[in-house]
Amino acid sequence: MLKKFFVLFFVCSFSNAQVINIESLRKPSDSTKWSGSASLDIGLIKNVNSIFRIANKVHIQYTNKKNLWLFINDLNFQKLEGNSFVNRGTQHLRYNYKLAKKLKLEAFTQAQYDAISQIDFRGLIGIGPRYKLSSNDNYRFYVGTLIMYEYEKPSNDVIDKLQKDIRGSAYLSFSLYPTKTLSIISTSYYQPKLKAFKDYRFSSDTSILFKIYKDLAFKTNFNYRYDRFPITGITKAQYELTNGLLYTF
Repeated sequence: MLKKFFVLFFVCSFSNAQVINIESLRKPSDSTKWSGSASLDIGLIKNVNSIFRIANKVHIQYTNKKNLWLFINDLNFQKLEGNSFVNRGTQHLRYNYKLAKKLKLEAFTQAQYDAISQIDFRGLIGIGPRYKLSSNDNYRFYVGTLIMYEYEKPSNDVIDKLQKDIRGSAYLSFSLYPTKTLSIISTSYYQPKLKAFKDYRFSSDTSILFKIYKDLAFKTNFNYRYDRFPITGITKAQYELTNGLLYTF
């Protein structure tokens, strides 16, 4: 059965960061089924500049007892005062294979571009184990450690060179369900370059959902990203806060 989720967010944005919270999109299941979601974010921000923002995210997932396939297409367009639209996007494909009750083998590939962060193209491919620390009806905790290859091509407007690196990727994820109407989902990543651990990235994404009605929830999401050595001219820290409505059926 195909299950779709439609999201309309009214956005308060403080940065150009882009973090995909894979954990908030996983739908645990012991049976074979399809599921998915589609979201539309629209925002008008006024600070030093006036910024108009529109974003669309589509997620499709297939699961059975041993396998999980998950695909995400995330597109974002922003218009700064007096300037034309600039865009960024991410396409992410992830596969999980169940090795044991609490252990899975995880592999992924990702393509990304980000005009605001001066990234013409960033490609990733990685693999590693994912372990369930603990879970019951009220919470779930996971850790994962992966090794990944990164290819990054800066835009033609900056002097940075093409990067081809091997990075580690370690993450901690948890989902909390303190009440029937409240859910908290958070994931934090640490990604150092293996040949130079001082060159690392850290990101964290937290979503809070308040159930309003049977199929309707209010959602607040905060993500933070820190890059120790970003592309020239780009700030090290970026963060974003969004609020909106989530409708499921």
